[in-house]
This record gives sequence, structure tokens and C-alpha cells, in this order.
Amino acid sequence: MSDIDQTISIPNASSVFRLFLPEHLPATFMLAGGVTLYAVESYITATITPSIVRDIGGLALISWVTSLFVAAAILGSIFVAMRPRGIGLRVVYVIAALVFGVGSMVAAIGPSMPVVLIGRAVQGLGTGALAALGYAFIRYVYPEPLWRKASTLYAAIWGVATVIGPTLGGFFSSGSDWRYAFIVLVPLGLAMAALAPRLLPEARDERDQAGTPVLQIGLLLTAVLMVSAAGAIDVTAIKALLIIASVVAVSAMLGIEGRSRNRLLPSGAVSLSRPICRVYLAMLAMTVVLVSEVFIPYFLQVLHGVTPLISGYLVALVALGWTFAAFIGSSLSGRQAYLAIVAGALIEAAATASLAVFLANENPQGDLPLILPAAAAMFMMGFGIGLGWAHLVAMVLKLVASNEQDKASAAIPTMSSLGGAFGAAFAGVIANGAGLVDPGGMSGALSAAHWLYLLMALPGILAVGVSLTLRTG
Repeated sequence: MSDIDQTISIPNASSVFRLFLPEHLPATFMLAGGVTLYAVESYITATITPSIVRDIGGLALISWVTSLFVAAAILGSIFVAMRPRGIGLRVVYVIAALVFGVGSMVAAIGPSMPVVLIGRAVQGLGTGALAALGYAFIRYVYPEPLWRKASTLYAAIWGVATVIGPTLGGFFSSGSDWRYAFIVLVPLGLAMAALAPRLLPEARDERDQAGTPVLQIGLLLTAVLMVSAAGAIDVTAIKALLIIASVVAVSAMLGIEGRSRNRLLPSGAVSLSRPICRVYLAMLAMTVVLVSEVFIPYFLQVLHGVTPLISGYLVALVALGWTFAAFIGSSLSGRQAYLAIVAGALIEAAATASLAVFLANENPQGDLPLILPAAAAMFMMGFGIGLGWAHLVAMVLKLVASNEQDKASAAIPTMSSLGGAFGAAFAGVIANGAGLVDPGGMSGALSAAHWLYLLMALPGILAVGVSLTLRTG
């Protein structure tokens, strides 16, 4: 092959397509596959949950379909770091894939909502571990210049999942067809478990021997369950109390973490004077902001007269913006990467605040001149977090010692899940307090949209401030 042919056929060092070269392709397939299962399953289940309730009942338990899944996913990601000594990452992948398959089967055959919830919790354990393994394996599979590329690929998967997941869910929304949405996942889990020993490299267990931080794990899961329960309660006072209690639980966990020898997080993760703490805080704050997108379809339908289908595709602009920015920013390094993090946090905060103006408009005729600015703000909201996320992930992997890499990797999806749970609860309190339900209707939606996106921009401003302290050479 000539030099020209090689130049054409082999992606340059800054290209995300290097992940798909023969030496990386098998591992990329497995790691991206695990993230895909987590992402697509989340959106498929959100789409078919009403069908489950219509078929077997359990309306009072509907919020736990997601809540238990998220809590179990956090526990699954923690297991990656806290697994018994001698169990390698490759073995954990096999276990996680099998657990996911078992959970999918339990959910598929569930005769009642409690059984489906058990299946969802087991699914969450498996997918939480698979998501964490995607980050834990990065340093064993790819050279350092490709770490950001792998994170970019994962971001793209989540972006695509926001469109594919609901679409696939729609195929299984009639009668008892929702069961097939779980059944088709069982062979996928089994296949991934069978392929993992062949396609993934053996990873050295470099962790220090330590006990399991049971108290910290218990407090963290309690906080997630309480804040998830808050998201399902309509009474604002009770919702606020649950959020406060969950914040207290997280604060207690962090206090114990700072003094304990058996840590859940890597060293320095609870001390603001340490860079790793500020990286995690930026991730958490940016995720809290992004979750406010869950109300966008409602506001589009009530305020702008948009159909449910179109509103679903419009909110997908957030994911499209994340994916687009992730590819643009993946080749940046050094000072440019630092600037991308700061700029991304600033763009996300500004775009969220602008929705308080552009989305909070009375436009029942659906006039495009009023919808387009809101659509652009949605895109930029996702663009902001996507611009810097891969660089934050790379920072996490660089800032910790080799014996704490598993903890650091597991904490990335944990921060995302924690931010998502708290963000959804905060958004619910703000929207309900601003009149979404009482007085409701057009006036309530106008007030709720204005105050929701104005106040949800504040964590974004926190992310900007924290990002400014992450300056690197």
C-alpha cells in the first residue's frame, strides 16, 4: 500500500474513528455496547411504562420503575470499584451482562408491578456496572490520546439513544407487547457475557486492599431513593422535605468519607482544595442543569401548541447538541481543553436561562418565529455540556493514582445518576411552586417555565465558577 493510500485509510491521531481500527475495534464494540444497553434501555422503558400500568396495574408504583433502576445502577457502578479482591474487570463485565439478562427476563415475565420492579432493579445493577466498566477499561484498551475519544463516543451513544429509545419503545406499546421490549434484551446480555473473555483485555487489579464503605454506600443509596420519591410526590412541602433529607444524607456521606480509611471515592474527592473534587462537582452541577429538559415537551405542547410527537423530536435537540459538541471538542488538548470546559459550562448556563424567555411564551398557534429561538436554546443547552464533558472525564483518569482508577471511573456514572436524580427533584419543586399545577393551564405553565429555567441556570453558574479553577498547562 502506498503512503497516500495509508494516509487516506488510517484516521489521524485526533480522530475518534481510531477507536474502530482493528486493534481497538473488539474492545470498542464491547464497551460501547454496554453503554448502549444502559442508554437505550432507559429511554425504551420510559416509553413503555404507561403500557405496563395499563396491562398489569401498579399506577401507585410507576415512579419506582425508574427510581429503583437508578439506585441499583449506582450500586452496580460502585461494585466495579468495591468488588472482591482477585475479581478482574473482565470477570465483572461477564457478571454484569448476565445480571442484566436475568433482570430483563424477570421484568418480561412479571405478573405484577412489584415483580417488574425487581427485574428493573436487577437490570440496573447490571447496566450500572457496564456503564462504569466503559470508563474503567479506557486506560487498558486505548492510549491516552484516545481517552477523550472514547468519552466522546459514549456521549454520542446517549445522544442517539434519546431518539432511538422512544422510537423502539413505541413498537412495544400495545397491549402486552411491552414484555417483548425486555425479552429481546436477554440474548444480548448472554451474547455480551460470552464475548467478553475473548474481546476484552485482561486488566491488572492494582487496588489497595480495603474494606467496603458500607455506611457511605447506604447513605448514598438512601439519598437517591428519597430524592427519587420526591420526584413522584405532588405535595410541594413533602417533596421539599424529602429533598432536604436527601441532601443531609449526602452531606453525612461526604463527612464520613473525608474521615474514613475505607473510601467510596478516590482520595481528595470530598476536599474542594483538590482538583479531583472540583472536576466531580462540575460534572454534578452540569448534569443537574441538563435534567430540566424533562419539562420541555410539556411546555412546548401547552404554550406553543406543538404535538406530542414533534415536541419529542424537538427536545432531542438537546442530545443532538451534546453529540455535535462532543465530536467538535474531542481533538482539543491542554489549554484548549480547559477553555472548552469553561466555555461549555457558560454556554449551558446561558442557554438554560434563555429558555426562561424563549420557551415561556404564549404561542398557541405554534408560530415558528417564537419556537425557533427556544429550539436553538435547547440545542445549545446540550452543546454546552457536550463541549467539555470528555475533557472532564480525561481529567478524572489523569488526576488519580493507578490504585484508585477503578473508584474514579465508577464515580463518573454515579455523579451523572446523582445529578439526574437531584436535578429532576429540584425541577419538580420549582415548577410546582411556580404554578405548574395550581393554577395550572396556560398561566401556570408560563410562570413555571420562566422560573424553572431561570433558577435551574444557577447550578450552571456554579459549574462555570468551578471550571475556572481547573486551569491546566
